[in-house]
Amino acid sequence: MERQSSPHVSSEPAVKALELAIAMARQNAAALHLVCVEEIPQMPEYIEEVREAKGIAARRFRPVVERARLRAEQSDIKLQVHLVSGHPVRMIVDLVDEIGADLLVIGATGHSALYERMIGSRADRIVQLAACPVLVVK
Repeated sequence: MERQSSPHVSSEPAVKALELAIAMARQNAAALHLVCVEEIPQMPEYIEEVREAKGIAARRFRPVVERARLRAEQSDIKLQVHLVSGHPVRMIVDLVDEIGADLLVIGATGHSALYERMIGSRADRIVQLAACPVLVVK
């Protein structure tokens, strides 16, 4: 296994997924890609909304990225961080294809139970669309 990808938010399953991805990357001498996606409005009224979303993403994910870099460094893992804006499922699936990931490690939940019943789970959609195997962590 050469490349693993771990999309990230700050939910408990996402934190567990990151820890597992780091452990697996170390065990398999694999590079690790951390993916942080800031969802932007579907129909932004003006370009400034998109710029604002990117700025918010950089600030919001800073603690996550710093923690991941520290943990990866402690485990002697090469970590590449991808801060992207867009639809989370599409951005993750596209990035997995782009980097040629061998495995995608994701957290099981990110929304409320009601949202997931009404709209569906992002994890479910990623499992369906990703070209590589997906490990979903609870």
